[in-house]
Amino acid sequence: MGLAYTIDTPIKVAHFGISSVISIVEDRLVEMMRSHYYPLSNQTYQPISRHEPDCRAKRITDYLNLVNTMVQEKFEKLKHAAFEAGSEIVKYFEMLPEDSALKQMYRQMMNSPNPVEKEKIEQYLRNNIKPGSIDVNIMTKTDRNNFNKQGELIADGSDAVAALRGYAKSNLSNSSVVFSAGMNPRLYNYLEQCPEFNVNEDGGFTKKVIIKVSDYRSALIQGKYLAKKGIWVSEFRIESGLNCGGHAFATDGYLMGPILEEFKNRRQELIDTLFEIYNAALEKKSNRKFLYPPHISFSAQGGIGTHEEDKFLHRQYHIESTGWGTPFLLVPEATTVDEATLQLLAAAKEKDVVLSHNSPLGVRFHYLKGTSSEKEKHARIESGKPGSPCTEKHLAFNTEFTTEPVCTASQKYQRLKLAQLRSMGLPEAELNRQVNEVLDKECLCQGLSNAAAIRYNEVFVKNFSAVTICPGPNIAYFSKAVSLQTMTDHIYGRTNILSPGLRPHMFIKELRLYITYLHEQLELDIPEEELLKKKKYFQGFYQNLKEGIAYYRSLPALVSNHDGQFEKDLTQAEQELESMNNHYSIQDIQSCIKEKLILQ
Repeated sequence: MGLAYTIDTPIKVAHFGISSVISIVEDRLVEMMRSHYYPLSNQTYQPISRHEPDCRAKRITDYLNLVNTMVQEKFEKLKHAAFEAGSEIVKYFEMLPEDSALKQMYRQMMNSPNPVEKEKIEQYLRNNIKPGSIDVNIMTKTDRNNFNKQGELIADGSDAVAALRGYAKSNLSNSSVVFSAGMNPRLYNYLEQCPEFNVNEDGGFTKKVIIKVSDYRSALIQGKYLAKKGIWVSEFRIESGLNCGGHAFATDGYLMGPILEEFKNRRQELIDTLFEIYNAALEKKSNRKFLYPPHISFSAQGGIGTHEEDKFLHRQYHIESTGWGTPFLLVPEATTVDEATLQLLAAAKEKDVVLSHNSPLGVRFHYLKGTSSEKEKHARIESGKPGSPCTEKHLAFNTEFTTEPVCTASQKYQRLKLAQLRSMGLPEAELNRQVNEVLDKECLCQGLSNAAAIRYNEVFVKNFSAVTICPGPNIAYFSKAVSLQTMTDHIYGRTNILSPGLRPHMFIKELRLYITYLHEQLELDIPEEELLKKKKYFQGFYQNLKEGIAYYRSLPALVSNHDGQFEKDLTQAEQELESMNNHYSIQDIQSCIKEKLILQ
């Protein structure tokens, strides 16, 4: 969800048993939050300077320890609260799903006329509740090299590796690091040096590894790579490639339903394959072996918006847990969003969330239009000074014009790139397209951090306060800020907070996003020499969408429900896909060049 938005979410929700994930990419933001929370905890804030050796890891370690302490204190207070209206412990149980065994015992206790039985159940409940886990996210692509004053590369000092070290040295337990955005060999190799991720004597883990994946193949490749190093992946978090917030990693037309089906059908095969490799590595590493594999969880996220969708994922694909991200941006008790951006989120419609080119990483990025960051970007362009001052440099990877890597959202890069484009004699339409793609890039280090600075009246980077936010398309169907209790009531089917009007099923929404994405790719002006390479790609993309539609039609629980709307939406999507195919089809290379592209 971005840097600021969940930076302190565990402090707000973990004592209620709700697990959440902190992004630890931006250590200046982490340091700002240390300065904010130490005084609130009646402790003295001691700054960790950027000039200290390994300052990034130290900042992260200390902040996570502080968060853990605050969560444990709040949980202990909750645990001993009275069972009376409005108390924290009552709120804990009221938010649980109705099928929870603890929730049912809580109901039994509240309704019991027997004081002895009531006291006995009450004690049991107090002893069996637990806080939510405090997990962290490291986006594997944000791994810039860092150098000392002499210009020498700092060993194990890259951004992602230092962040991982900071997490590993923290006192968090029963916690996980979530790796997203694909495999980073350097980062994964460093895991092998962290004993904190080794298996315990009881076969469990103090710190676990979770990998976000968009398909089965990615899970197998990354799982095997880590298993060879004696690292067990405790959870594969399966996320929609396009129906998600933030960076979007589109698959080649593979849809969420078929992907989850493959995980269900090949789950044991995946576990057995990884366990064989892991056991061999473990024996070599520590002279230990296991008879049975440690547990692997399979979870899903990306565009879930109703209780029915959530239950369907659990029932149909045997998913153990689901992730709800975007709707919680409208829950001030859970996430940290400044008031102006909160109002934009509440008012957002489908047209306001776009799959943009705004990320300096070159990866497509879901983006809410109308933010202060967008306005500031356009003001700079209009003044003839495009680009952002690059203060953080976490996304500085481009060396097209410079020896030292720079960020493509920076003023330096955009000035050089625009000058190059204007000297190339490109046709006006192509020049405008490429110029716009350069100007789209936006500073995410500042933009995704500033909401916390505004919300808490702190300073992140002096004189810069523009906010960027990256909700998933799902935000269009939630139209008001709500309490944490109300959001959990919605998730568990006790109320409905969706905006009036028709919201497509999460699978239909993803299908539409992929059809729109395919149409966009077909409209690109592709050079003739690239045409044959692209031809195979588009044929595969089209076929995968066709097979996905056929798969959804094979699921009676989907087709027969929703008053026939799911079937109607499938038919409409299929017709649009066929229309696209008829428009772009070709028979030979000459017509291919003339008509540009082919689907079948």
